[in-house]
Amino acid sequence: MPEPQVIIITGASRGIGHAIATHLLKAGHKVVLTARSPEKLEELQKEYPSQVRYLAADMTLPDTPYQLKELTLLHFHHINAVIINHGALSPMTRVANSSIDDWKALFDANFFSALALAKETIPYLRETKGRLIFTSSGAATGAYTAWGAYGTSKAALNHLSKHIAVEEPDITSVAVSPGRVDTDMQKELREKGKAEMAPKDHEAFSKEFEAGTLVRPEQSGGVIANLAVSAKPELAGQYFKWNAPELAEYQLS
Repeated sequence: MPEPQVIIITGASRGIGHAIATHLLKAGHKVVLTARSPEKLEELQKEYPSQVRYLAADMTLPDTPYQLKELTLLHFHHINAVIINHGALSPMTRVANSSIDDWKALFDANFFSALALAKETIPYLRETKGRLIFTSSGAATGAYTAWGAYGTSKAALNHLSKHIAVEEPDITSVAVSPGRVDTDMQKELREKGKAEMAPKDHEAFSKEFEAGTLVRPEQSGGVIANLAVSAKPELAGQYFKWNAPELAEYQLS
């Protein structure tokens, strides 16, 4: 069995993040988790007391990335990987109807907080020749009506991953689209997106849910978890869909 890794995971209390954490813990790795709600994090720590530390915090607060890094080093002494998984979808409004302040708030949540954590942990990832995995979105490369803020924030995240790959040759930085996953975010777009989204797009998302064909968090979360443990350096700077052929060896059998 490979040596246990020390991995930071953001947005770990539900959906993809919780699936990633569970996958890594079952494999014997050590994780430092963060989310705004502590209940699920507490449950994981009780189940895996020697493997879990957590910080209940808002990633958009300026001190949170530093606190997360310090907590990790205090208990586990090094960092092998960081999975930047937190994010928000709203505001779902067309550009003409949008608020610049709402866009700024979303970029704080989806991009600038991710940048802050990456910057905080890069020196320690250099030491371990570690991995930085970003949970991206298909909206980073495609466009949906009323998803402008979300899509452009994820596109910025992809480009950040590319820049880190160029600037930090000892760190493997990869962005992954998890697909249309059965999470609270999908529920949000079904319930709140109808007023602003193009009808064909809203209908397509709703039909996938009704047909039971949405991706399970464990499927794409498992890929992201495996990349955090063993992503090969040649993947650095690239963006993949979770089920891309290039990631076949990281996909669950």
